[in-house]
This record gives sequence, C-alpha cells and structure tokens, in this order.
Amino acid sequence: MSNLTYGEAIKEAIELEMKKDPMVFLAGEDVAKLGGAFGVTSGLYDEFGPERILNTPISETAIIGLGVGSAALGMRPIVELMYVDFAGVAMDEIMNQAAKMRYMFGGVCTMPLVVRAASGATVRAAAQHSQTLEAMFTHIPGLKVVMPATPADAKGLLLTAIRDDNPVMFLEHKALYSMKGEVPEGDYTVPFGKANVMREGSDITIVSWSMMTQVAMQAAGQLAEKGISAEVVDLRSLVPLDKETILNSISKTHRLAIVQEAVHTSGFASEIAAIVAEECLDELDENILRITAPDCPVPYSPVLEDAYVPGPDKVADMIAEIF
Repeated sequence: MSNLTYGEAIKEAIELEMKKDPMVFLAGEDVAKLGGAFGVTSGLYDEFGPERILNTPISETAIIGLGVGSAALGMRPIVELMYVDFAGVAMDEIMNQAAKMRYMFGGVCTMPLVVRAASGATVRAAAQHSQTLEAMFTHIPGLKVVMPATPADAKGLLLTAIRDDNPVMFLEHKALYSMKGEVPEGDYTVPFGKANVMREGSDITIVSWSMMTQVAMQAAGQLAEKGISAEVVDLRSLVPLDKETILNSISKTHRLAIVQEAVHTSGFASEIAAIVAEECLDELDENILRITAPDCPVPYSPVLEDAYVPGPDKVADMIAEIF
C-alpha cells in the first residue's frame, strides 16, 4: 500500500495506463506543464511529451470532439474539462455523439473515451464552477457515470474507465483532491456497478457517493454516539448502478437516507428513492429521507456555501429526527 492523495491516485492511474498502452493520451486545457487547473497531472508532460499530453484551445466543444474522433479511430483518449459546469458547452458532443455513436453504428465503432471533470462545491469557486451535475449525465443512455469517494477507488475506477470501450464520465470532487488514504500499489481495477459498504449498521442505510460519502461517514460516527447504528453505502458508480447492495442493506435496516450534494429537484437521489419505492417499499418502516442542497445556485459567500452543502451535522440531525 502507498499513502496517496486522491489527486495523486488519479495521476498514478493515468501514468500506469499510458506506460502500458501507447493508444492512451491525455488532452485538455493546461494539462501539459501546468498539470491541469488543480495540478493533478503535473509531471506527466515531462515523462510522455507533447504528443501524448496535449494542451487544447479553450473550447470544450473542441476538447470533447477531439476525444470522440480519436476514440472512434482506435485511440483511448482521456480528456479533461476543468470544471463539470463547462460540459454544457459540449453537450452535443457528449450527448449526441459520444453516447450514441457505438449504438447507431451497430457496435462496429467503439467509444473508449474518458471525460474527467472536477465537480462539487466547498472551494469558494462560485455558482459557475461549483455545481454537481451527475444526474444530467445519468439521464443519457450510453454514458457510464463514475464518482469515486476515496483515493483507492479513484485509482482503481479510473483504470477500469480507461480500459472500457464505452464513454465514461469520470467526475472528481475538487474538495477530495488533497485527501490522503491507502492505495494499492501497481495495477488493480475496481469494477463498475459494485457499491462499497463503507460502514455496517443495523438501524438505517445511508446511500451516498463522492464527497457526500465522507460526509455520511462522519455523520454515522455522530449517530453512533446517539445510539443509532447507520450503514453507509458508497455507490462508486451511478451508471451502472448496484441496486442489489442498496436493497439488501434496506432489508436489514428498514430505513433509508440518501445524501447528495446536488440540488433537491431531479437529483440522482430521486432515482434511488424511486427504485426503492418500486422494488422494496414494504421493507421500509419510515419514509425515505433525501438530504440535499437547496434548489438555488451555489453561493460564493463562504458562510452561505457552507450552509448550502450538506454537512455531517445536518445529516446526523436530520436522520436523528426520524428515530
């Protein structure tokens, strides 16, 4: 095991795969000598050179278009959007090209494209650089959506993503980049569609992903002090989704709280709630609890942003109210 930050684990995955497969390359704004907006890929340019670490124009349309075209021709591109908020500029390339090309060509053309993008709030980046938009991508058939919550998963899931023959939206929470944790050395993968039970419990299931998994773990510790045993399920990938682990946990705890950083309306928490209502409603002893951000843009003010994003205290307090 190595002790790496979340950002270092992502870089290690890219480096490993670029050494292994000459078809893998990285492209995005300032990813070369600067190493991207958050410095995640710093040093790769010196190792692999300008033919495999490509600075692009400030055009998300061009960045994703480069990825789609090169993937269709047999390369395995990793393209970086500085912020997931900027994906709106390239939604035609993401939604109508990357997601649909393999299907429309009857499988003749694969689409091994990874789109890396920084997601989430709490770094005082204001409304246009702080959104959590995963639900938008989960609504598009053909895209896989992955949101790691730990350094070990960041590396293992990214290696899986690069080797996948389908387009993967790989969303990295910017507040996690500096978080350290144990990461297996060398080559290993974490499968998509397999959730991780981070903490076992008997009184309530907390389903979360990305940064909110860390929040849920802290909240579970606070709940334990109140005599409430919470089981924390980290989804890891939203598409494909591990329904079995969620339903099995609910059959044990008979209560469900879903914690997401995104706004309340039409978030992925709503999809989980619908699945549970359709498939195991009789197992629930309480109404499903969705703990989310409010339906408003992310504030720039530190005080307001901290109030906007669900924190451990809010999660623990809202869950405690149903006992």
